[in-house]
Amino acid sequence: MALKAYIPPLLPLGIDLETKPVLKKLAHAHRALAELKGAAGLVPNEGILLNTLSLQEAKDSSAIENIITTQDDLYRSDATADRFASLAAKEVHSYALALRDGFRAVRETRLITNNDIEALQATLERNRAGFRKLPGTALKNHIGEVVFTPPQQHNEILRLMANLERFVNADEETDLDPLVKMAVIHHQFETIHPFYDGNGRTGRILNVLYLVKVGLLDSPVLYLSRYINQNKADYYRLLQLVRTEGAWESWVLWMLEGVEQTSRQTTRLVHAIRALMQTYKARIRNELPRIYSQDLLNNIFSHPYSKIAFVERDLGVSRLTATRYLDQLAGIGVMQKVRFGRDNYYINHALMDLLGNAQAL
Repeated sequence: MALKAYIPPLLPLGIDLETKPVLKKLAHAHRALAELKGAAGLVPNEGILLNTLSLQEAKDSSAIENIITTQDDLYRSDATADRFASLAAKEVHSYALALRDGFRAVRETRLITNNDIEALQATLERNRAGFRKLPGTALKNHIGEVVFTPPQQHNEILRLMANLERFVNADEETDLDPLVKMAVIHHQFETIHPFYDGNGRTGRILNVLYLVKVGLLDSPVLYLSRYINQNKADYYRLLQLVRTEGAWESWVLWMLEGVEQTSRQTTRLVHAIRALMQTYKARIRNELPRIYSQDLLNNIFSHPYSKIAFVERDLGVSRLTATRYLDQLAGIGVMQKVRFGRDNYYINHALMDLLGNAQAL
């Protein structure tokens, strides 16, 4: 028998969410997030982190929905643009595209509107079904039992999403700390479950876009989906405990722990990428001084799987010159030249190793 639909309260909640344990945890989470923001600002080209870390976030977020791809398939697909190594890689790239498009919109407007949210989901799912219009959506556990029924009526969904949109953007309505507010926004969105598909991934994109909106990050580089994926059972359990028992403190503390852990992990990764760039810079300047440029260095770190066309485009050089640059980089071992099908790729294996083993840093 289907469970009765749960209608969440309108926001703001009107309860004290900033308890003593939450305030203590907030201090640690903000410190870690500020360190990440500072570290990311030291990388000389924004595209390096945006291109590489957004794909990692996309990979981890998609894995929560059992969409699994390999590092090689992921970055090889990024280099082909219109051809994908697997269906899973295509799904992950749709996520990364939605994240990047959303970031550009938020940076320009400093708003996150329902139109923006619908655009994110449309890119993820490659359709424009919009907010749910038909009843019947229910969430099931791993054995097929219905554990949660979100709002069913289209008018109810529209009312709740309008309220959420206002809560996200009208800062004067609440004095909640932004990280607490992010936790509330995420819970409310997942509880409304406004789309037929893609709610989880859309909600996880909203997390990092909200941090950009409020200025806690300058670019969407936080690895929050990895934390959720590694603690998936707790994630779903705590979401439901808020609905059934009003256990907001446990939920907020869990989210803040995620912000702290993933901020520190991503900061270590960013520092490692920057150190590797410095090593490559020294090698190329010493061994290939005639071709060295910061733009060339940026290119091979923006694209772990680089191609001749990328160097042509990014450096504004001829195909012959781009080929010579990449072949010389491969000649000194900075890149490895490989062939897949009709295409040559130049792989930055040291960067790939960093991205693939970020947890070990």
